[in-house]
Amino acid sequence: MGSLGALHAGTSGFSYPTWKGGFYPADARPADFLRLYAERLPSVELNTTGYRLPAREQFERWAEETPDGFTFAVKLQPWKLGAEAPSALGDRLGPIRVVAQAKHDDKLLARLLASPAPLLALDLRHPSWDGLDVSPAVRVNDWDADAPFRYLRFREPPYSDDDIVALAARIAPLVAAGVEVFAYFRHEDEPTAPAYALRLLELVGG
Repeated sequence: MGSLGALHAGTSGFSYPTWKGGFYPADARPADFLRLYAERLPSVELNTTGYRLPAREQFERWAEETPDGFTFAVKLQPWKLGAEAPSALGDRLGPIRVVAQAKHDDKLLARLLASPAPLLALDLRHPSWDGLDVSPAVRVNDWDADAPFRYLRFREPPYSDDDIVALAARIAPLVAAGVEVFAYFRHEDEPTAPAYALRLLELVGG
């Protein structure tokens, strides 16, 4: 079957005080949230970067707070694609997720696909993009993409254990075939999202 891929499962964001006493210790400081998160989960999706791109120094701090093998998925708006700051994550930089709300535009697509990002996930929200070939990028939630990775976002909680088992049954063959799978659960006030991610990792085998 060739080399195994990996499941990079996590949540959309990590800086949630309401997770204290559940996923984080009750006395955890916000400054320690990322370190504590990375002790239990291998990846996180950064959404705030799509609204205001932090300085390079912030990405450097995030990289320093996480262990080898941890990955960040970074959300960017189309006009921020190619920004230098996320490169400060070094080998912890995973996919770049670009969100486009506008209708299909050939020039926009060409500009996106010209990006140097090695793992580019396109979150194309308008239906006019449906069915278009975006390789070598992948579309978010395209399970059948012709690419060495998938980018999956699970946005409709709650998920039962049977739901997570069903997701694992779809993801495990991809990992076995050498595909890198990045999968993120939507944040809720209760720490359900990290629990889903941990269960998915348990079922797929990390």
